[in-house]
Amino acid sequence: MTVHTVPAVTFSTASAPESSSELLVIPVFEQDELKDLAGLDNATGGEVGRARGRGEFRGRLYELFFTPAGRDGWRAARVVLAGAGPRKEFTTERLRRLATTAVLAARQRRVLRISLLHRAHEGVDAHAFAQAMAEGIVLANFNGASYKTNGDALPWLESAELVFSGGDKSIERFVERGRVLGECSNLARELANEPSNALTPRVFADRAAALAEAAGLNVEILNETQIEKLGMGLLLGVAKGSIEPPRVIVLRHEPKGAPKSPVLGLIGKGITFDTGGISIKPAENMDRMKDDMAGGAAVLGATIAAARLGAPVRMVTIIPTTENMPSGTAIKPGDVLRSAEGKTVEVLNTDAEGRLILGDGLWYAKQLGATHLVDVATLTGACIVALGKSTSGLFGTPDAWVETVERASERAGDRSWPMPLYPDYFEQLKSEIADFSNTGGRPAGAITAALFIKEFAGDLPWVHIDIAGTAWADETKPYQTKGATGVAVRTLAELALDAERWRDLR
Repeated sequence: MTVHTVPAVTFSTASAPESSSELLVIPVFEQDELKDLAGLDNATGGEVGRARGRGEFRGRLYELFFTPAGRDGWRAARVVLAGAGPRKEFTTERLRRLATTAVLAARQRRVLRISLLHRAHEGVDAHAFAQAMAEGIVLANFNGASYKTNGDALPWLESAELVFSGGDKSIERFVERGRVLGECSNLARELANEPSNALTPRVFADRAAALAEAAGLNVEILNETQIEKLGMGLLLGVAKGSIEPPRVIVLRHEPKGAPKSPVLGLIGKGITFDTGGISIKPAENMDRMKDDMAGGAAVLGATIAAARLGAPVRMVTIIPTTENMPSGTAIKPGDVLRSAEGKTVEVLNTDAEGRLILGDGLWYAKQLGATHLVDVATLTGACIVALGKSTSGLFGTPDAWVETVERASERAGDRSWPMPLYPDYFEQLKSEIADFSNTGGRPAGAITAALFIKEFAGDLPWVHIDIAGTAWADETKPYQTKGATGVAVRTLAELALDAERWRDLR
């Protein structure tokens, strides 16, 4: 079954009354007098005025009011007032979510064609408005229940028109940018939503290769023999417990005319299922561990988006992928593994496996010339304890690189928060037998995990994004269906597209 489609998203300079779609979406703030839409109440036969007068619609955030229109020269058959909340709190993130909310509600009403009206706001310029709206529209065209056979799936939105009265042609580029970013986020959601019997490491590699090649990326897939020749003992150690062989997905974006440096290195955790290994997880919620490759899906989606949008920077993307299973051949607590870099690691807990495969992944990104590193992983429950389910953890060095990634996440609507990396935390990773251990225990678990990864970043600018809490939505919200979120795709794509600003950062 189709998991997502991309509606045609177009730009129009028509006025609101001239829009002829099935449904016209109008953002409305709290206490909004609608002075720029003087004919709206007449177009709806007075329904808008009555709804506001009796308090049925107040413009509260994500509140929706549907009503027939089509009078007094207005061409849209229906309009929906979409609550934008207080005007002073309006942001591009809210706009993106508002567009998704409206489209999800439209699909529930079997609407196939919509228009979204741009209403000028001091805090959001027209270009950012267009991109956010396009992203939100495409994100709503996703079906997480792809294996259901009851035929109750909602229809796909076919087209969306962004109505910018008095706008100019420059807006079209940002509409396309938003459409691509939304589509690539949905690609990541699709992969993270797949059950692990359908998405094994080999299948993940094959699907990633097909998607990347279609976007014009250079692709190489390393099999278990090649991985062994490279000495990736951390990845091979995690893979030992599974009958499924590991893979390393390598993508290169090499745009014509781009300088040899910088090279943005993206590394994503690709555990297609995580039982915890010998340190096995509790049975409750273990089914969710199919999304333990969400970091790998995110860097894949971001690299595809960067290629399609012509990001002016060289990129190398590494996705080490394997299962983490318990068996007679699996690694055991107390075992020592040797990384490709030569560092030795005592495995105290086999459920701390993501950092192991990322260690070899970061080493390989450096071997292939990466100068600036970002890794993404559903890494620690400790990050959820610290930041909850709505904010990703940011760890890294130097501060300027962390701030650069944070700004990209703000533009993308992927909320994140910088966390400390004080060197004394590394004391928790001391080992009596090896260079260090793979876990420092429960205290500051997200920080010690990041410090483990930092050992493989060397002196390069490096950021680790822990998406353990943000990669999956446990409950449905007006702007987000339950399931995979595609978090970090837009952040990383924004980072690549913004390379001119950070290319000299060291």
